[in-house]
Amino acid sequence: MSDRHQQRQQKLKEQVDARIAAAQETRGLLMVFTGNGKGKTTAAFGTVTRAIGHGLRAGVIQFIKGEWPNGERNLLEPHGVEFQVMATGFTWETQNRDTDTAACQAVWQHGKKMLADETLDLVLLDELTYMVSYGYLDLAELMAALDARPAHQTVIITGRGCHRDLLEKADTVSELRPVKHAFDAGIMAQKGIDW
Repeated sequence: MSDRHQQRQQKLKEQVDARIAAAQETRGLLMVFTGNGKGKTTAAFGTVTRAIGHGLRAGVIQFIKGEWPNGERNLLEPHGVEFQVMATGFTWETQNRDTDTAACQAVWQHGKKMLADETLDLVLLDELTYMVSYGYLDLAELMAALDARPAHQTVIITGRGCHRDLLEKADTVSELRPVKHAFDAGIMAQKGIDW
């Protein structure tokens, strides 16, 4: 049986090696973490942390976030990661389209600067999908900024209900789906775990 195992693993190795050899292009990626499951922002910040650990430069724009303590910001900002936060809180709390649109547009100005910044290797546009679906941010303007960014720059977009044009444009799309969530069982969100 170990001979069969070795043969299967050798065949797998050959397939993986062939795929690695065929991947010759080097450029920045557009990544999307979407879906109704928990972990989109967490996955994105894992990538930001990895980039910083390898000496790359990153910037973060957070849409739909509040002014509460942010563990990722606490960790990454001292390592040179610029954060720009919409800081209005969740749209179901503000319930004011005009102020939400204005707040989105204000933080988006910082986003456009980051997307044009040759020194940034990675830009995270956290919860951006909502801005497009709510009409706070013009999809064509976003797509133009993504198209004009430096060729080496990777961009991560997070949020539910990602627009199909962004999904089509993305190089990598991961969809998180809910299977079970502690909150549904009445367990409160926990500092350092959920936020």
